[in-house]
Amino acid sequence: MAVQNLEFEKPIVELEKKIEELNLLARDGLDIGADVATLEKRVEEMRNEIFSNLSRWQTAQVARHLHRPFTLDYIKLIFTDFTELHGDRVFGDDHAIVGGLARLDDQPVMVIGHQKGSDTKEKVYRNFGMPNPEGYRKALRLMKMAEQFKLPVITFVDTPGAYPGIGAEERGQAEAIARNLRDMASLATPVVVCVTGEGGSGGALAIAVGNRILMLEHSIYSVISPEGCAAILWSDGSKGAQAADALKLTAQDIISLGVIDEIIKEPVGGAHRNHEEMAKNLKEAIVRNLSELSSLSDDQLLEDRYKKFRAMSQFVE
Repeated sequence: MAVQNLEFEKPIVELEKKIEELNLLARDGLDIGADVATLEKRVEEMRNEIFSNLSRWQTAQVARHLHRPFTLDYIKLIFTDFTELHGDRVFGDDHAIVGGLARLDDQPVMVIGHQKGSDTKEKVYRNFGMPNPEGYRKALRLMKMAEQFKLPVITFVDTPGAYPGIGAEERGQAEAIARNLRDMASLATPVVVCVTGEGGSGGALAIAVGNRILMLEHSIYSVISPEGCAAILWSDGSKGAQAADALKLTAQDIISLGVIDEIIKEPVGGAHRNHEEMAKNLKEAIVRNLSELSSLSDDQLLEDRYKKFRAMSQFVE
């Protein structure tokens, strides 16, 4: 599968085209191996330089990349024996949130996450990763099941936000999100949250109240999308880059506020460049954090979660 290149990667793409041209000449017997090696080294250096100095808006573009791993990709690469569970037992099954039982090595766990699509058909089927109320109610049903059987809960956050359609509002979108926030705060089982792409507003937070919150290096987490923020502040959604700077939505920005606990390093060029390496890095962090939480009693888990969210942010008088 060809990887979609982003606008700021153009200098790298141009060099890669030159390498392809030289490789074609090499097939004709020309000895240009040294030239190719030099260019390949330069491409690696440029990619390291560009991705170590991304602007907030560029980070948002990487977080939204079409080929970035989604929840089902991580489930396939990190867990075994996954059995998907469907429906909220009230209205229906929301395809924008997936979840079910799985094993993390030998440990049974409950895995839940937003699911986007990488092509038009799947995007429509998954509603572009924007859940309806039944999605959040399904997620909470699975969390309550995990609590009943003393299973750790692992969530993957990747959504532009909850679906704002009329039907969603009629079926109680705000109530479903609020209930998840309340009930997740009191789950008597370890909860590890992984922000893997976009962490958009209440649509993300509804499955992100956990004891540990991990965030991928080039993901974003904010109260609103940059475009939505720009539309409200300046009546111009095209000023997303300016809004991204104001929102301070990158992992590097918000770890100092205590909103997240750990930044997970991505492969050079972003998680979409190497799904296997990204999954390996994320699994190591999940296993380590679950191991630390396993020694806590139910009361200690609740106290740990309470103190975590009470201590978030900074205030200036």
